[in-house]
Amino acid sequence: MRRIVECVPNFSEGRKPEVVEQIVNSIKSVTGVTLLDQEMNADHNRAVISFVGEPEAVLEAAFRATKTAAELIDLNQHQGEHPRIGATDVIPFVPISGVTQAECIELAKRLGKRIADELGIPVYLYELAATRPDRQDLANIRQGEFEGLKEAIKTDPERAPDFGRPELHPTAGATVVGVRAPLIAYNINLSTPDVKIADKIARAIRFRSGGYRYVKALGFELKEKNCAQVSINMTDYTKTPLFRVFETVKREAERYGVRVVESEIVGLVPQAALVDCAKFYLQLNDFKKEQILENRLMPAQGLPDFLNELASSAPVPGGGTAAALNGAIGTALFTMVANLTVGKKGYEEFEEEIKAVREKLLARRERFVSLMEEDAESFKLVMQAYKLPKMTEVERQERDKAISEALKKAAEVPLRTMKLALEVMRLVKPVVEYGNKNSISDAGVGTLNLDAAFRGARLNVLINLGGIKDREFVTGMQETLDELSSEMDGLVKEYLGIVTRRMA
Repeated sequence: MRRIVECVPNFSEGRKPEVVEQIVNSIKSVTGVTLLDQEMNADHNRAVISFVGEPEAVLEAAFRATKTAAELIDLNQHQGEHPRIGATDVIPFVPISGVTQAECIELAKRLGKRIADELGIPVYLYELAATRPDRQDLANIRQGEFEGLKEAIKTDPERAPDFGRPELHPTAGATVVGVRAPLIAYNINLSTPDVKIADKIARAIRFRSGGYRYVKALGFELKEKNCAQVSINMTDYTKTPLFRVFETVKREAERYGVRVVESEIVGLVPQAALVDCAKFYLQLNDFKKEQILENRLMPAQGLPDFLNELASSAPVPGGGTAAALNGAIGTALFTMVANLTVGKKGYEEFEEEIKAVREKLLARRERFVSLMEEDAESFKLVMQAYKLPKMTEVERQERDKAISEALKKAAEVPLRTMKLALEVMRLVKPVVEYGNKNSISDAGVGTLNLDAAFRGARLNVLINLGGIKDREFVTGMQETLDELSSEMDGLVKEYLGIVTRRMA
């Protein structure tokens, strides 16, 4: 199962699309991250961006986004309806697949420390990552907002950050980082501009005022729509369903002589939450998720899907993607051997050395998975270049140039796979030499997988070089291939010899 983390950072800018676009671009600049959604709200003066990826890639993207926001957003000039203490106000991590909450908490701590150390922005940890019970609730951390926290962080030890100095960044304020379950940002607009009514309804439904356990809510005025809004965070829709909150808001609004005009979901929502609403309003007592057409048409995600795609007549994914997969498998096998060695009797002498190797393998395995996607994307660019018009001499020249440039990029991706395979091979020598003897055959299979990754990627570099007209580039690449291949061949021969000897 691929390790996927979702990140949903909130930024204090909802009126300048060009600023939000630069933040989005900083996220997209990280390989292995997929942008899911971006929302802006002028009244709240806030943007919410959702993206997913492997843990290390998501951490890097979140840091780059925070850095960009700190350069572009000045909270001294910021006004909006939504509470905030930072240019990057809050960064929640959400474990999606193959990742535990504990791993995401560690990710949050690493990001928090990096933001404080490198950007000079104090960081608080919240929700599941909170270091104190009173900081589980984001509202407690945001108390007084940017303006009130300026002095409180200096004078009140209770407001000291988890990372960084007790002093706000002069323009970027502070940032809150944490881990939570999938959250639904849900807003309900009323047929009145009276924000006091929205406040009363918010108090009726939110947990800290005696309402539903998994609801946070505030009342806001939307000047653009001339109405009041009940802004809601559903922190666990499986225990407090969406339809129940909506019905309560509707009933409370009737008490004050107003009605619900519309509601909206900001960002993404789990399908199950909407299915629950359909079952409630349509009274579908025996409805099953298998009755949803799309669920029957969509096969289970994972390796079987990938193999079906690989076996199809489509040119993507292809050999370069398969080579990177071999690299990920080889790296995973070496991680397994390391795990079977650490803590085992008879291997105490080598434990620290093998632990150090194990800690470095995870990020490299994730990088192989990212290279699978990069290989497929690079080949798509080649295909697009070949489809360019060639009716005139100018068009033919432009097409030839585009093809050559696309092939360069397509050659560089498998070269990165080769270099990564060699990097892992250099790293795992202690596992081959001192790893648990009962699993030494797995180290041998890992070696063969990394060798297959290296050789498969090399073939993909060579086939792309054939269409590149830049001879200097081609010559340089060929020299690099020869150097890398010589070292890889030596390591494979050495490791297989050790494996054979230790198995005897």
